[in-house]
Amino acid sequence: MGPFLHVRKSLECAESLACIAFYCLKVVMPNRSTDALYQLICSLQKAEKRNFKLYAKRNFSNKDLRILQLFDALDKMDHYDEDLLLKREPEIKKEQLSNIKAKLYKELLASLRLLKSEDNIDIQLHEQLDFARILYNKGLYLQSLKLLDKIKELAKANNQISFLVQALFMVKKIESLHITRSMQDKAEQLERESEEVAGKVARITTLSNVALQLYSWYIKNGHARNEDDEAEVTKYFQSKLPGDLTHAKGFYERLYLYQSYCWYAFIRQDFLMYYRYTQKWVDLFEEQPFMVDIESAHYIKGMHNLLTAHFYLRNYKKFLPALGRFEQYYENLQEGSNDNNKIQTFVYLHISKINQYFLEGDFQRGLKLVPVINQQLKDYELYLDKHRVLIFYYKIASLYFGAGDYEQTIEYLNKIINWKTDLRTDLQCYARLLHLISHYELDNFKLIEYLIRSVYRFMAKMNNLSRVEEEILKFLKSSFYLPAKELTPAFEQLLNKLKKLEQNRFETRAFVYLDIISWLESKVTKQPLDTVLRNRFLHSVQA
Repeated sequence: MGPFLHVRKSLECAESLACIAFYCLKVVMPNRSTDALYQLICSLQKAEKRNFKLYAKRNFSNKDLRILQLFDALDKMDHYDEDLLLKREPEIKKEQLSNIKAKLYKELLASLRLLKSEDNIDIQLHEQLDFARILYNKGLYLQSLKLLDKIKELAKANNQISFLVQALFMVKKIESLHITRSMQDKAEQLERESEEVAGKVARITTLSNVALQLYSWYIKNGHARNEDDEAEVTKYFQSKLPGDLTHAKGFYERLYLYQSYCWYAFIRQDFLMYYRYTQKWVDLFEEQPFMVDIESAHYIKGMHNLLTAHFYLRNYKKFLPALGRFEQYYENLQEGSNDNNKIQTFVYLHISKINQYFLEGDFQRGLKLVPVINQQLKDYELYLDKHRVLIFYYKIASLYFGAGDYEQTIEYLNKIINWKTDLRTDLQCYARLLHLISHYELDNFKLIEYLIRSVYRFMAKMNNLSRVEEEILKFLKSSFYLPAKELTPAFEQLLNKLKKLEQNRFETRAFVYLDIISWLESKVTKQPLDTVLRNRFLHSVQA
């Protein structure tokens, strides 16, 4: 009997592994071209290509025609293929290609700089500083000083501190080397201005470093997993904040201060503090509306964080108007805006739209976004970072899970599980847990035992195994052997345990990624998950 059981176990194991291979097929990720020139050409709009052709006609000699020839050839390619390129353009020799590409890249940037000079205050200020240097080099230092005064005023009016530093440095250089007849009280004035600006620069540098390091910690680790994580983040935050915050009154000083508090609160899952500082972040742009155009990326990120704060706090009444404002901003961007702003707004707007359907429990409407998102992910694949793509995959998988389509849930989770990256280890962990639960829903019991061990090992390795996850894994393993009549009481028992754990701040991390409470309620009440969430939403709106 023993050998027979051994053989049967072996066969079951082989069958399980075959199932695992079927469900966990390697997903081929987007093949991003690494050729910088080709990426730049792909990013050009029709007007920018037309402008480059006109620029080339004005500035290129006959010997530079191969540069234009290379541009046309690359513009026609579906993907970068150097061998195919050389075959199609025999006049361009392989040993010449590197130099021609470098020249074309430089000329493309030069033509774009001319085209975009009116759109960006920093490009305008760069240009004006160049003019001031040219005037100085021509010996016309009085004219240079006059222009530098205008640059200083323009920089101050637009909160461009780095340009103010450069302008002040050049003014001091001219005043110290030449007799300008303007030195009466000028030295004292320049000293005061320089010290004030130096203080601002120091605070901006320190606060931007704090914000960047905290954001970097979150991108790598997600929310704080335990007391040690929180202690590490708190120690860094408190030790790095500058002591003279009462002087932090400028736009960028406050922006990076609010961002620092925002990430500190978000990592610690203090969502009320997170909301307060994301609101301050957005209010900063309300106070100075012209900065929305100058620092669009920071405004877009601020709106995303504000919407995320409303989502985590289940504040639907404030979430919806904020989403409406953000959608209006996106629509206004479509005409004549830069690509980066359009792409980032698309990403954050559609993450917020998915969150809206989570709040409303309307997964079917949410699934209508999936084809749009997938098409845009394809269109923007050269520009999107892995982190954003991973979030989209997890959000889409969660939509399918809520709608009861577990096969599609598994398909999107496999994209995360099989994408080798060190980003968001928390997302990797909860993707595996949701993947396991989806197989449980499909009654793939031959897979479950293997997957439980695999998920347990992975989460333990990533230091991501809390009481919540342990209770879920223990339940899934034991529920195989329960009679049908005992299954509902077992679900109810697990639900009560997890509701108690919701009060523990370091256990709530699991509930942020996985609405396990609602799933268990659907099992206890024998209702679909979307019905449970929809009823809860309607009750909260009516309250």
